[in-house]
Amino acid sequence: MSTPEAFYRRPIDLNRFSNSVSREIVLAYNDIILEITAQLAAIDEVSAPYSAARLRALLAQLRDSLGTWTIDSTTVTARELQGLAVLQTDFVEDQLRRVLPSNLQGIVRSVEISPDFARSVVSTDPTEINILTLPGELEASVAEGVGRGSFRLSAQKGAVITLPNGETVQKAFRGLAEKQVDLFSKTVRSGLLTGESTQQIARKLKGRLEFETAARGSVKQIANRGGLLTKMSNSQVMTLVRTSVNQVANVASQNVYEANQDVTKEYEYVATLDSRTSAICARLDGQVFSYGKGPTPPQHFNCRSTTVPVIDWSEYDLGEPPKATRPSKWGVDQKGRQVPANMTYADWLIKQPKSVQAEVFGKWKSQYFVQLSKKEGPQSALRRIVRTDGSELTLDQLKKRYPSLPASQDA
Repeated sequence: MSTPEAFYRRPIDLNRFSNSVSREIVLAYNDIILEITAQLAAIDEVSAPYSAARLRALLAQLRDSLGTWTIDSTTVTARELQGLAVLQTDFVEDQLRRVLPSNLQGIVRSVEISPDFARSVVSTDPTEINILTLPGELEASVAEGVGRGSFRLSAQKGAVITLPNGETVQKAFRGLAEKQVDLFSKTVRSGLLTGESTQQIARKLKGRLEFETAARGSVKQIANRGGLLTKMSNSQVMTLVRTSVNQVANVASQNVYEANQDVTKEYEYVATLDSRTSAICARLDGQVFSYGKGPTPPQHFNCRSTTVPVIDWSEYDLGEPPKATRPSKWGVDQKGRQVPANMTYADWLIKQPKSVQAEVFGKWKSQYFVQLSKKEGPQSALRRIVRTDGSELTLDQLKKRYPSLPASQDA
């Protein structure tokens, strides 16, 4: 059994896509903050009645502007996720066809995308709809799909997709905007009470961002130049977009996989091979599940994991499967490198320098991982440390559980 290499490279393209969507939303947000802080800095006599009225007007203007930004950002996200769903289903269908000989490529079933699918993902709160009727509706849509050789990503399916905390993207944008209005008000009030000038307060709020240079660099670089009203909010936008992109891409992929169980009957969970990968995704990496019976990404905010179809190459006498590789980070500097596709996160981690292992588990806990790996193998060792829910045993728990394997003091 094997999987075409293109599936392992796909997350790189999705990351670039999420960065481009984030950039559009972040730049629109930052323009609002730069405009409001420029007006704030222009107010001199803060004790005058006129100035007090101007400050109240600025607060109202910011609230209105960010309210519009919330609507626009929701629209942009829905538009881009809709396009992504179409592109992702097309990508998976094309890769499955490439596996099969020309005379069998017609058996690959397509997945239809409802025009309202992404809008439902972004805006529909599942707690506000009759969720009890959805399973039947979903079963009906699948049954209909089987009958005509096509499956469907409907608005009903989109309605049950939420961010890891149960919120919709629209609600998250709205909450972010409300918090920033409150932060602006508190920062200005506190600054004036401590004797800061409006120019000083404005710089604190916007950071080093300026109209002329606000769009230079990556989204991360732009965020790092920001102030109280921009740095954290820019990062939160990136998190929301990246998580939503991961979610929709994986839902689209899973639906195509499930529609084509003549070609693939199982899927593999694939995490990113670097030191920033979460414990739960590291544990799940390389595990194979039947469709509808296993976990799928995102397991958390900023999740970068994906799933790939497991294809039985002997089913259609396809010959020897290709030797696929997957991207990874390697060594202390974590530079990119291709490794065999069947290398799991645990196999990757045991080959890393001690400094990388310590970055993942901590200095002392990582030594238990190394010593358990020598006895049981890396995969078993990782599962000894990380529970099925993604939580990790503490160092004290490891000491009590494995008293015969004391952490090496010279590691």
